[in-house]
Amino acid sequence: MKRYRFVLGLALVAASFGVNATQPKLGGASDMTATGAAGGANSQGANPQLEYCPDALGTLAVVEDQGAPWWGDYISRYPRLGSTVPVLRMMIQQSNCFVVVERGQAMNNLMQERALEASGEMRAGSNFGKGQMVAADYTMSPSIQFAAKGTGGLGGALGGLIGGSGGRVFGAIAGGVKSNEAATTLLLVDNRSSVQISSSVGSAKNFDLNLFGGAFGGGAGGGVGGFTNTPEGKVITAAFADSYNQMVRALRNYRAQTVEGGLGKGGQLKVAD
Repeated sequence: MKRYRFVLGLALVAASFGVNATQPKLGGASDMTATGAAGGANSQGANPQLEYCPDALGTLAVVEDQGAPWWGDYISRYPRLGSTVPVLRMMIQQSNCFVVVERGQAMNNLMQERALEASGEMRAGSNFGKGQMVAADYTMSPSIQFAAKGTGGLGGALGGLIGGSGGRVFGAIAGGVKSNEAATTLLLVDNRSSVQISSSVGSAKNFDLNLFGGAFGGGAGGGVGGFTNTPEGKVITAAFADSYNQMVRALRNYRAQTVEGGLGKGGQLKVAD
């Protein structure tokens, strides 16, 4: 009974302070969520577990295929989270491993400014001209293989440990403790050759403390905020961070693939006449 009261007390304290989720775990290590900001090669408040490069490996555009099947499933499940691109771009810039260039919706605004300058509407000295835009050496494509909320509970297990009526009561409360899991993939393609340079898969898991029907939970979404303020957003962010960290580690030991005779010139798997 003392054990039951102690554990129940902890649950009530957690609920009273609004604790609604554990930090996500990636790759069996500590928590990893996107925090802080980036400005050029400098970052502020970045998660210390994010891989860092002293020198950038090239320029990079992040392109999210919103016509792919994974996107439709993801956005229907988590409409408040929105695009994965903003949080990925922030992590990439914080890592200093790539210089991020715009190839998304804001590209329309860039071209609009150039069109205004070409039309003569802009003031003299606006300094828009040909040859100023930076090429993207690489394109990174993110995708979510698996993202599920409430994949498992602790109620039965913890209730059984306590036993008796206390176990049944605590089991009902702990039944609100559900796990969130996600698995993500990143693909990196060389834009000049179209060759895939790198690929990586990451995963993460956390627990959503949905005590008393979620009366103490909740959080606004949209943009980067949804990925840092909600349990499901945090676990997806952690999975992408795991993917990205693994990619950076692989790229540190990068060795170009070779084919005898040259790439795209027939290969070694010959077809019989």
